[in-house]
Amino acid sequence: MSNWPEELFDFAFIPNFDSRMNDLAAISEPENWDYQNLQTNQNKAVLVNYVKYTYKRLAEEDKIEISDNGEHVVFNTGLVTPNQEPLFALFGRNTIPDRQPWFLLDWARKGQHDLVRFQELPDMAHYFDDPKSLVFDVKKDFRANIEHIVADNKERFPEPYKSMDNYVLQTLLKGSIDNARERVRRNYKTAIPQYHRGRIQLLLPLCISNPSTADLALVIVDHGGFYRASTCLTLDMAYNNARQLARPDRDWLIP
Repeated sequence: MSNWPEELFDFAFIPNFDSRMNDLAAISEPENWDYQNLQTNQNKAVLVNYVKYTYKRLAEEDKIEISDNGEHVVFNTGLVTPNQEPLFALFGRNTIPDRQPWFLLDWARKGQHDLVRFQELPDMAHYFDDPKSLVFDVKKDFRANIEHIVADNKERFPEPYKSMDNYVLQTLLKGSIDNARERVRRNYKTAIPQYHRGRIQLLLPLCISNPSTADLALVIVDHGGFYRASTCLTLDMAYNNARQLARPDRDWLIP
């Protein structure tokens, strides 16, 4: 079991947090790190969640490296510069009493001199052992709890759908799910993997009114011999979860 705190902000103090997120975005490959639909005051909200949950996974895997003198630690962000050089989060020991044990010093490139104090640099977070879990298996049975999806997630639907009668919305949703299943049968890349609560799940587009525009993401869970769908996510929520594994390069889930 790892001895690292589970949460990033219990592990380290990050001064000028918004500015540090801007710094990381500036030296990483160009990417849109803001939500497109959800209104939030959080700067670079997708990046903030990415860093927090990347740290959490690395802490679980004990992939945080301590320097030879014990005064610094580092972890692999999983991000790279535009020139494909890995980026690391570098921390110094916090000497202020009753605070987090570490504080963020810098985002450092792999070849940067600041990292010579580490004999080894830690690997990226790892989320899956079987690559097959990332791909939708069209041979498996598919079960959807449509009543539950509507009843428990209606506020996630955009208007005018969330104002509709439940039965009407269930009827529309059933058609959208059937279309999504046909779409992924034609193109397996339609299913986008996400990491949630220790397992890989797949996301399918729910296009309710326009076949070329997703309104929501359907979450499907592999139960061995069949897939089951019982919840849906807003597109911002889906992108946030999918980005933990990799930047989605797809035709329906875009930042």
